[in-house]
Formats: sequence, C-alpha cells, structure tokens
Amino acid sequence: MEKPSYPALEPFNFLGLNEQNYEKARVAIFPAPYSSTTCWKTGANEGPRALIEASRHMELYDIEEGKDVSKEGIFTLPFLAPSKNSPAEVVGEVKEVVSKILLDKKFPLMIGGEHSISLGAVQAVREQFSDFSVLQIDAHSDLRDEFEGTKFHHACVMKRIKDLGISITQVGIRSTSEGEELGDSVFFAPDLPMDKIIATLKEKVYLTFDLDGLDPSIMPSTGTPEPGGLLWYETLKLIKEVAQKRKIIGADVVELDPIPGLAAPDFLAAKLVYKIINYII
Repeated sequence: MEKPSYPALEPFNFLGLNEQNYEKARVAIFPAPYSSTTCWKTGANEGPRALIEASRHMELYDIEEGKDVSKEGIFTLPFLAPSKNSPAEVVGEVKEVVSKILLDKKFPLMIGGEHSISLGAVQAVREQFSDFSVLQIDAHSDLRDEFEGTKFHHACVMKRIKDLGISITQVGIRSTSEGEELGDSVFFAPDLPMDKIIATLKEKVYLTFDLDGLDPSIMPSTGTPEPGGLLWYETLKLIKEVAQKRKIIGADVVELDPIPGLAAPDFLAAKLVYKIINYII
C-alpha cells in the first residue's frame, strides 16, 4: 500500500521532526485546512499551520509520561488541498486519506480545519472497525439536520455521524439549538463524571475534539467560543483515562482559529495533540 498522496504544500512537519519514515511511523498526522467560512470568524483553515508551527518549538520529552514518544515514529502527511466544489466532496477527500492511513496500520490523527471534516474520518474508521463509539468533546451539540443550505455543515457533523448508527458520547456541551435530538449520552458542562463517561463508551473509541470544548479563558482561538468549558488538566485526565480503559483507534483536533499575535492557544492545541499521542502509544 502506497502512502497517502494528494495535492500538497511545502513540507511542514509536526514537531519539526527532520527524520520521518512513513513505513516505520506509528502515527500519521493529517493536516486538513478546510473552512467553509460560515462562522463569524473564518480562519479555521489556518489552524493546522498555526498548530504545526507552534509544535516546532515544543520540548519532545513528556514529563508526565516520562518519555519522548516522537521516537516511536510520527509522520506528517502533506496538507490536504480541499475541494472548493462542496463540503460533501471535502468529506469524501478526508475519508479517502484516513482510509489509506488505517489500511497502512497507522494511527490517524487529523488536525483541522472545520469540524465538518470529522465525518470523513469517522466514515473511514467505520469501514475498518464494525463496532466503536465516538467521544465528542465540544461546546456545541452539532446535531442540526441541515444548516445554511447543507447537511455537511460543521453544525451538522454529529447528526451525520449519528445517522451512521454510531454511538455518540458528548462531553462539555453547553450550547444547542431547540429541537436537536441529542446524542446517546450527553454530559453538559461543567459535569465531568469520568467513570460515567467511560461507561458509555464501547471498547473501541474514536475521539473528535473541537477546541471550543475548552474554556475560552485558555482557548479563545475558535470560531464560536462558549464560556464555561473544560480546563487543561481535567481534559488531560479524561483523555488519559479513556486511553487506559478503552482503545482509542483514531482522533481529530479541530476548529483552531488563530488570533494574530496570540500564540498561546496555538501552543495549547499543539500540546494537546502531542499529549493524545503520548496517551495512545
């Protein structure tokens, strides 16, 4: 199986790793800089580049885990050049790339970009794994059936995933629209009962992390920030416990909308991606 290929920008690697070997890598970072420009801010397409740029200035040794997980092999794929034809076509492009990553026995970790792209990743995972849950960390339920003329809007992504018959656990939710049919298990912020959350999850879990699930005091750089979100250490505790008690089979971190001159949120997003890798490897 050849490594995934698609239109690319210049090489730009997560953590700034000079030595990259796709065949030996255990994790494939997939930057998908897509934005349909439907939020009041429209820079989510700049999120992957800001996250990767910040990661190049991070220490590789993880104090908590006592290891440098980059030695296990992390390969950064070229940036997706998303279709301009339709959101549905972008979802298809994402599915194709994530499918190839999974077939090559790598852990797919997609960085976005708008939350709508998560549908393509979940579709790819569903073709490889018949029974799994989706753990959604998010401020918004994203369960509208249609919004702004499309069923592939970021406000509809979890509805499309739910339509696939996949069990959804939603954590950090504090904004929804009237009439949305919520997921199978919903934990509204600030409710974060670790054992109850994990009990709702199947043995295999796909993690989709919308950065607006975090409180805007630590993550203001999102398209639609909502007050009252998760903080750093409780977030890490949740992800670590899920990784220890379940098997995370893929993940995405989306909706970083960089604010010029404010680098801290970019570094947080980069650190979060690296912590996820540390917990699953």
